[in-house]
Amino acid sequence: MLSSPTGSAERTGDVILAAEGLTKEFRGFAAVRDVNLKVHAGSIHALIGPNGAGKTTVFNLLTRFMPATRGRILYRGQDIGRTGPAKVARQGLVRSFQISAVFPHLTVLDNVRVALQRPRHLATQWWRPLSTLRSLDDRAMELLTAVQLADKADLTAGELSYGRKRALELATTLALDPQVLLLDEPMAGMGHEDIHHVADLIRQVAKGRTVLMVEHNLNVVSQLCDTITVLARGEILAEGTYTQVSADPQVREAYMGSEDDDD
Repeated sequence: MLSSPTGSAERTGDVILAAEGLTKEFRGFAAVRDVNLKVHAGSIHALIGPNGAGKTTVFNLLTRFMPATRGRILYRGQDIGRTGPAKVARQGLVRSFQISAVFPHLTVLDNVRVALQRPRHLATQWWRPLSTLRSLDDRAMELLTAVQLADKADLTAGELSYGRKRALELATTLALDPQVLLLDEPMAGMGHEDIHHVADLIRQVAKGRTVLMVEHNLNVVSQLCDTITVLARGEILAEGTYTQVSADPQVREAYMGSEDDDD
């Protein structure tokens, strides 16, 4: 059994990420409609909902991978509605994706080195000697230690189990020094052992950060998350602790019986 959340929404900090009237329409169809969301600094906040609820669309809107039709997105109090996704990431709002994205033929250490090059402006400085990358080794090993992969640094990423690849992806995401980490279904496709491993990693890396995650595994959500927002048909159905939302009759009807649905 996973341990319970260490805090609650009431004990977290000020709002660090917010959506106001967030709407996305596709040829008249509203995939997301008037979503008002507040994510508090230092919290682990989950978006849940049945198939087609709009969870991943909300992620795409918040991280500016997709433009909103209407509404505002506020990050640290600033409207980022016209900011590009790369700049949003540099400002500390960083996301992962449902599909694991590692370089399978590079070593685990080299995967993290590649990720570290961008915030240190080394990615485009091709004229620098290869030895320059060695300066990244200490930080890379710190990140691998944080996700319990230090002993696998010299393996190629393709040799890792699926769960360990997701842990490596978490390390490469942390290399961008996120203040807010958005995780899109981090447990998707994992077995029981890997789920517990990655859930524990998320709990560890959330210390000093804010996490917003889309997740279908309700056991993980109930034990890991401070606040849960339930989406259905592109709208917020309920919000609160797991105990609160799981007792809501509308939530039970819309979601609790369809835990295996995908977005």
